[in-house]
Amino acid sequence: MKIGEIARLTNTPVETIRYYEREGLLLAPDRADNGYRTYGQRELERLALIRHCRALDMPLAEIRVLVDFIDKPRRNFHEVDLLVEEHLKRVKARLKSMRALEKQLIHLRARCDSRHLNGECGILQELVAAAHGEACACHPSA
Repeated sequence: MKIGEIARLTNTPVETIRYYEREGLLLAPDRADNGYRTYGQRELERLALIRHCRALDMPLAEIRVLVDFIDKPRRNFHEVDLLVEEHLKRVKARLKSMRALEKQLIHLRARCDSRHLNGECGILQELVAAAHGEACACHPSA
């Protein structure tokens, strides 16, 4: 199959596929006599794996490690366990950060009175105060 077809099957932009090839995540595909890249089941599966890992928000460096384990199986998969554990820690930290952000936005939104006159928007006043380094509803200790 050509690059457009594998792109469609995996919902991956063509430029992303080429990028993965340049980065060594995808092996260089065979070329037809006309110079077009030709992809087979092996490339399709590898690209699907990469896309799945990206959907899990794994960075390319981690995906590279996983792909290396697939290409060169070893007995000790402890490194894979550690990789996933570290990724999970980062996800948990981001979730904690996002919950804090949610609380800040809720506090900021509470400053809004939809009946306000132009120029009297509580949200805008809070944002301007914060821009001046003053405490605001979302960052009371600024």
